[in-house]
Amino acid sequence: MVRQSLISFVFSTMLTGQLYAADPGISDTEIRLGMVNAQSGAAAGLGQGMRVGAMAVFNDVNSNGGIHGRQINLLVDDDAYDPNKAIDATLKMTEEMNVFALFGYVGTPTANAVLPIIKDTKIPLVGIFSGAMLLRKPVIPEVFNLRASYGDETEILVDHFIKDKGAKRFAVFYQDDGFGLAVLAGTEQALKRRNIEVVAKATFQRGTIAIQAGLATLIDSKPDVVIMAGPYTPLSAFIKDAKREGLNANLATVSFVGTDNLVKLLGVDGDGVVISQVVPFPENRGLPLARECATLIEKYTPGEKLGFVNFEGCIAARAMAIALERTGSGLTRLGLIHALESIKGLDIGGMQLNLGPDNHQASNSVFLTRISQGKITSVETIPK
Repeated sequence: MVRQSLISFVFSTMLTGQLYAADPGISDTEIRLGMVNAQSGAAAGLGQGMRVGAMAVFNDVNSNGGIHGRQINLLVDDDAYDPNKAIDATLKMTEEMNVFALFGYVGTPTANAVLPIIKDTKIPLVGIFSGAMLLRKPVIPEVFNLRASYGDETEILVDHFIKDKGAKRFAVFYQDDGFGLAVLAGTEQALKRRNIEVVAKATFQRGTIAIQAGLATLIDSKPDVVIMAGPYTPLSAFIKDAKREGLNANLATVSFVGTDNLVKLLGVDGDGVVISQVVPFPENRGLPLARECATLIEKYTPGEKLGFVNFEGCIAARAMAIALERTGSGLTRLGLIHALESIKGLDIGGMQLNLGPDNHQASNSVFLTRISQGKITSVETIPK
């Protein structure tokens, strides 16, 4: 009789969505998420920006009752943009902190390093600050990208310089790892579609500013355009030296650079540098999404202004909160995956997100910007 009553209780609670003890990181009052990214080191501005933008949204969600009565608890650990540290911190998140899902990782080499953990544990990883194709194709069931790919960004950059500047000779200066190779591949593919080949390639090591050898190679190749792949610290050094040593070429880079930090380091020395972005221009207050994120960031991090990186953190957290809400009160990892895949044609205030079982990249939109008089300005917007 007792056994029959227990079976009836379990069955009834499953029907009402109250049985949710199967997956880690979930209690009656809490949803634990794990963020592992660069909170220190040469790429710290990227990890810190993602954290600020995400926390603004999650704090707002919590202050308004949370997700089905649960508060979002974002646990943050520092990998200093080091793949080995990313592995250690991710194992800590999954084995010791027992988080429900992972969120807001930064960088291709670090994200790539933890993929075996993701696949083995079946834990969702949402909102990676990377445009690498290896995180997109083939689709990894647990990995969800919200931003455009480096292929999308380099296509727009190549198109811009050919059509608007008459460029014919392209070179690539890149960080010698998965990130740099992803940008190189995207550039080569965009040029191949136009029957053009890269005239020169030069590299630097992650975590260094050893850019002189690469710069010498590029000067000798006489390019019209150099597409750069790296975070703000080494690229700011490269840009200053390139201008000082007479590299007569248009300079461009992709969104991972960390635009706000790059502009702070360069000032007017960065004038003319073109940067592709995967979020709308933060100063566009006519966009509801920009207004909302700017207001939340100012509220929860007074003195912090909306920039490209914390804007991406805000957008990623907004998508995560929507998916958690859609999952329902009986929250499971598989349910979160299905909820994310149900996001189709979702307008979140001027930016549209589309996902599905065969598409784990929510946006293809790329926005061009340029440094002018020491400030970042909008060039054009190219939504796909």
